[in-house]
Amino acid sequence: MFDKVLVANRGEIAIRVFRTLRELGLGAVAVYSEADRGALHLSFADEAFLIGPPPAAESYLRVDRIVETALRAGAGAVHPGYGFLAENAAFARAVEDAGLVWIGPPPAAIELMGEKTRARRAMQDAGVPIIPGTTDPVGSVEELLELGASIGYPLLIKAAAGGGGKGMEIVESPDGAEKAFETARRQGQSYFANPDVYVEKLILDPRHVEVQVIADAHGNVVHLGERDCTIQRRHQKLVEETPSPAVDDALRARIGAIGVDAARAAGYRSAGTIEGLLTADGDYFFMEMNTRIQVEHTVTELVTGIDLVREQVRVALGEPLSMTQDEIELRGHAIECRINAEDASRGFVPTPGLVIAYREPAGPGVRVDSGVAAGNEVSGVYDPLIAKLIVHGADREHARRRMLRALDEFVVEGPTTLIGFHKALLSHECFVRGETCAGIVESAELASNSLLLARNGTGEAANAAGNSLLLGLGVERVRAVEVDGRRFEVRLVEPEPPWAALARARRERAVARGAGASGRDAVVSPMQGTVLAVSVADGDEVEAGHVICVVEAMKMENEVHAPRAGVVAELSVAVGETVANGQVICVLGGGEE
Repeated sequence: MFDKVLVANRGEIAIRVFRTLRELGLGAVAVYSEADRGALHLSFADEAFLIGPPPAAESYLRVDRIVETALRAGAGAVHPGYGFLAENAAFARAVEDAGLVWIGPPPAAIELMGEKTRARRAMQDAGVPIIPGTTDPVGSVEELLELGASIGYPLLIKAAAGGGGKGMEIVESPDGAEKAFETARRQGQSYFANPDVYVEKLILDPRHVEVQVIADAHGNVVHLGERDCTIQRRHQKLVEETPSPAVDDALRARIGAIGVDAARAAGYRSAGTIEGLLTADGDYFFMEMNTRIQVEHTVTELVTGIDLVREQVRVALGEPLSMTQDEIELRGHAIECRINAEDASRGFVPTPGLVIAYREPAGPGVRVDSGVAAGNEVSGVYDPLIAKLIVHGADREHARRRMLRALDEFVVEGPTTLIGFHKALLSHECFVRGETCAGIVESAELASNSLLLARNGTGEAANAAGNSLLLGLGVERVRAVEVDGRRFEVRLVEPEPPWAALARARRERAVARGAGASGRDAVVSPMQGTVLAVSVADGDEVEAGHVICVVEAMKMENEVHAPRAGVVAELSVAVGETVANGQVICVLGGGEE
């Protein structure tokens, strides 16, 4: 039916899909924005086409341009990857209306599962257990307060069209209801063009356990076991593993059956994931369905030996699944760590920038899915994911130790990354014991250890603390030498690569901007990003900790707070504007320092 596929995505997932297409003998077409002209994924495709400016809304989210490009390239099918338009029913329909094959689920299934309240009702009708809460949107703070009085706190507000941890706010008590409600609605509008929200009872210290399912057009639906994605920050996953440390064979069969029932109820086809919460008592609740390939599909591939992208292509070609439920076997244990451009020691603030040096780990049982190379820039416009590091071991402890070895080999110089964080986490007793690690991920203890391990590890060397490897004269390195048969380590400075001077100049300009506004009285942006909200005006009196504005960077919202009490002056940002790292937002006058 087709011999060439356009992949409507970028980075590591585009490369991942290209590799399977090549194995199947299919042509691969890449798309890119102006910001991605030098991106690595372009070199893995047979053809590549420019689709617009850096903002995703003007390039990777442009349905018309992507469909036109597929037709222009002579592609017969489109694979959406994940993120961007992957769960957009209108995009799926536009692809099919253009006479192209959509390598994904039916648009109706995407639409059903994309409307979270409707999905909850459908699952409830199908006998799938759902988390207690509303099955209709909550329209006001008053409704939210009534629900809190009825089922108790804490509550979790969620964007009705959401996913990926966006548009989620916790309400601990009536006092925080209004702010949480407004924030969730704003994020829903910003990320999904839909401000509607619904509310669930917040289950304390659960495990986030999801089920990988895949279905064909011949009525076959199977599950490929579960993945444990409990380790998160800001409702976004950091570490995933399979099998879950808390799931035995009997529970696996039960939640696997729930996943299959949910997929059948949605009229599903292709690969998808049923996300759920597992309580300490063994209760399992449907949370949502991701109608696409997942970031963490890699761990399932390693323990089952099944190429999920290959199965997606087979299903799109009208072929039956290549396996039955009885033929699926989980072998060993797999763990994935997301190597993001973030600084765990500063609250996981995004750290976009140029990659000065890059070296991937290798060896038995090690897989790296990456979208960067030395000389590439990690853009603040897109997701902070640099690479996914995945290992496979005979059992969980074997995989854990293998991951620590691989992390120690991983070199990313330039942006501060989560390599040090992952070393600290996987060495922590809570992870060793297979616990949920509630309260540990964003703790001061782990932040401190993350910074230490980032500096002292074999891999990142001095990655942390503001790209300290970039020196005025070049890059400092260790090279071993021998004198009379004895090994010594010496430090030397190599001439800096061309892009290092550019990175240093950018950083110096940002610092100069901050210093030019009366030093400690200046409130500056801690990252490059887009202003989502401004909560003050010139002349306003604020207390220490008051939110000045909200800056979105790499799909994460970050509040900028007043460092002390004072009066706002020289406010220089507005909603929708782009700010640079270190750019002055306003100046605080008066008050006590």
